[in-house]
Amino acid sequence: MDPLWLLMALVLGLLARQLFLPPLVGFLLAGFALHGLGVEGGEVLGEIADLGVLLLLFSIGLKLRLSNLLVPEIWASASIHMLLVTLLAASLLLLPGAVGLVWLGQLDWYSAALLAFALSFSSTIFAVKILEERGEMKTRHGQISIGILVIQDIIAVLFLVLESGDIPSVWAFALLLLPLARPLLNLLMEHVGHGELLVLFGLLMALGGGELFKLVGMKDGLGALLFGVLLAGQPKSSELSRALLRFKDLFLLGFFLQIGMETLPTGADMVTALMLAVLLIPLKSVLWFMLLTRFRLRARTSFLCAMELSTYSEFGLIVAVVGVSAGWLEPQWVITIALSLSLSFILAAIVNANVHGLYSRWESWLSRFQSPERLPVDIPPDIGKAEILIAGMGRVGSGAYTTMREVFGDRVIGIDANATAVRWHREKGHNVILGDAEDLDFWQGVDVRQLRLVMLAMPTLRDMMQTKKLLDYIGYQGVIAAVTRYDDDGLALEQAGVDAIYNFYQEAGAGFAQHVREQLAGSGRCLMDSSPDKRDNHA
Repeated sequence: MDPLWLLMALVLGLLARQLFLPPLVGFLLAGFALHGLGVEGGEVLGEIADLGVLLLLFSIGLKLRLSNLLVPEIWASASIHMLLVTLLAASLLLLPGAVGLVWLGQLDWYSAALLAFALSFSSTIFAVKILEERGEMKTRHGQISIGILVIQDIIAVLFLVLESGDIPSVWAFALLLLPLARPLLNLLMEHVGHGELLVLFGLLMALGGGELFKLVGMKDGLGALLFGVLLAGQPKSSELSRALLRFKDLFLLGFFLQIGMETLPTGADMVTALMLAVLLIPLKSVLWFMLLTRFRLRARTSFLCAMELSTYSEFGLIVAVVGVSAGWLEPQWVITIALSLSLSFILAAIVNANVHGLYSRWESWLSRFQSPERLPVDIPPDIGKAEILIAGMGRVGSGAYTTMREVFGDRVIGIDANATAVRWHREKGHNVILGDAEDLDFWQGVDVRQLRLVMLAMPTLRDMMQTKKLLDYIGYQGVIAAVTRYDDDGLALEQAGVDAIYNFYQEAGAGFAQHVREQLAGSGRCLMDSSPDKRDNHA
């Protein structure tokens, strides 16, 4: 990348963060600014962007369980929503022609349907980035959103195959044998270690899977996704995903820059894009919420999913390009779709920046749409007679649970929004239940009067601040403790009223030293006296 690209992306990314928006919004604006300066992306930027998308799909596959896609609240809601939005958006696009708007009046019903179909998709890149930044990829709503996006990706691939007229090679049937290679791939992943070889292995799987699918006439993105699925559910899958995280973020920077650097929009493009964003995005969000609640998802889960899916998709650009190349659309529609995509990202980023707070504010009204019948997985958990609750059962939370359990026994309980992690703990005999500490419904189903201590071991400051607000809201009177990695986060938690704060990085060294001293003392070995005089005498 040219240093100018990086500088522009850094400046506008920082500006977006200061406005409480995800940096990707700044990256989009950087693309527009670079185009205004006459900068062209070229093939290099396109290759970087493509690699970012492949790594994104591969990472999704690493965290995906195919059985999750077979439930009606995912596959049926995705299909019904796409059909309804296509019909409504096509009507919206054709309506202006009836009142004399010439630009939109040039659309015939087929072109309008093609554009509406493109606008019915939601952005996989945006949703995954939002979920990763909030540490919610494995929560209930995160898994629902990802499942819906995967269904959409599958439909997108089928559309491209049918629209292009390219028939996959007969060798594509050999891909059905790929699951047989899973034990070998998992064995190889276990033996590559934890450093640069693990990163190289991940890059090889993503790129190699994509190339393999391209060889048989199928989309490379589907190949990257499937190879991720083949490696999912293994002990090292999460480590591989974390190892690729920074590479993925860097390459996705190219994707967002590429969107903005395509061209600058005209006034007519901006009016059309603004209309599509302001009128259709809220409609898509409302439809998501209503559909998901009809499939018996809780109001909170439905609301969070609707906000995460309230964007247009980068796939819309691909459809527009296909339409232009076939002569069904005017070339300017590519610019309009790109601008609509950017505006949808900005609007969705503003909403998702405080989505938990918005639900807390509107909870009494939104809950009216909730089905009285709950899905089994959504039934409120029972914390029994626990007096100490640990929220977040990652490495830090698990360590805290083990230590507190040794002292307080069954009076300690852990909760986590990751069903896989909860299942692993329960197999170990740990008193851990599925629950989301940022869910007001969870706390309202718990008798907090019996809790004396709540320990927050959650991935981000935002998660813990939101949980603290909910505990204050329900009138919790006990002690709240939190773990953090940075001094400024600790100060923010202290100002919010958290009683005890543990800085992970500062205290880890002290804990390590104390642990070593205790082990050596227990083994009968002693250390040299630390005073200068004793060291001199010993010498």
